[in-house]
Amino acid sequence: MPEQVLTETTDGVRVVTLNRPDRMNTISGPMLAELSAALLAADADRDVRAVVITGAGRAFCAGLDLAEQTSGDGLDFTPRSGELNVRSTPPVVLHEIDVPTICALNGGAAGYGMDLALGCDIRLAAASAKVAPAFVKRGILPESGGTWLLPRLVGASVAAEIFFTAETLTADRLLELGLVSRVVPDGEVVDAAVDLGRRIAANAPLAVRAAKRMLRYGAEEGFTPHVQRVYQQLLPLVATKDFQEGMRSFLEKREPRFEGS
Repeated sequence: MPEQVLTETTDGVRVVTLNRPDRMNTISGPMLAELSAALLAADADRDVRAVVITGAGRAFCAGLDLAEQTSGDGLDFTPRSGELNVRSTPPVVLHEIDVPTICALNGGAAGYGMDLALGCDIRLAAASAKVAPAFVKRGILPESGGTWLLPRLVGASVAAEIFFTAETLTADRLLELGLVSRVVPDGEVVDAAVDLGRRIAANAPLAVRAAKRMLRYGAEEGFTPHVQRVYQQLLPLVATKDFQEGMRSFLEKREPRFEGS
């Protein structure tokens, strides 16, 4: 059976590819574990300075694999013992890791695939990409972070309209709403995401990771406690070799060479 999650690293950028193109990259049970493991491995590898997540074939991710849930004549979604530990699931892992993540939205994303895309720090979309927030059309709700993420990205009213109408969002609409940073021609989105990853990787990795942590905490705490937390993060950075290199390269008018130390 082929690997359901592929990884490849170039110039400090790790590309993580959902690899079930024959099933539009629907997420299977084993795939959930593989994806979480791939993200945690990237976060632990100090040679990885950015992660790109994309899908093989024409889809990004068409959601959870409903065929796996078939039981007899119906669908069985009854939680089994131990299956509700959400801390190990990909959307939560995406939220908690410090390595920057970029979604290369190469095609359709629906349901769980939408939540995965929203969980990335940055999203780029191919011109033909679409996002289908079809949860309420199926009698469910966004179960993997979408109800927390989307209002923070587009505001409560727009998020409510998206979830309540369940209408598909085109790439142009995603750009209009600010849900993607850029729309690129079909076939070029992964290259564009990797190029963006390289630009991120050129900066001081410890500082980039700290900035991501502060963006995460900033969404969850008040202004004054957040500023205090930022200062607590800033002081250790001043003691790093990367800070010295950043100052030295500025004074010497050259590009910095950061080592992540």
